[in-house]
Amino acid sequence: MDLIWLAVVFLILALVFYIVGARGIAGFTMEIAKIFVIIFIIVAVVTFIFGRL
Repeated sequence: MDLIWLAVVFLILALVFYIVGARGIAGFTMEIAKIFVIIFIIVAVVTFIFGRL
C-alpha cells in the first residue's frame, strides 16, 4: 500500500501547489501521482494473476 500512499501524498502536494499558484510544480507532482497509481494497478493485477496460480 506504499504506492497508493505516495500517490495520495503527491496528489495533496499538487493541490497545495495549485492553490498557491505554482501551476508548473503542481502539474509535475500530478504526473508523479499518476505514475504511482499506474504502477500500483500493474503490480496489483500481476499479484492477482500470479497469486491464483
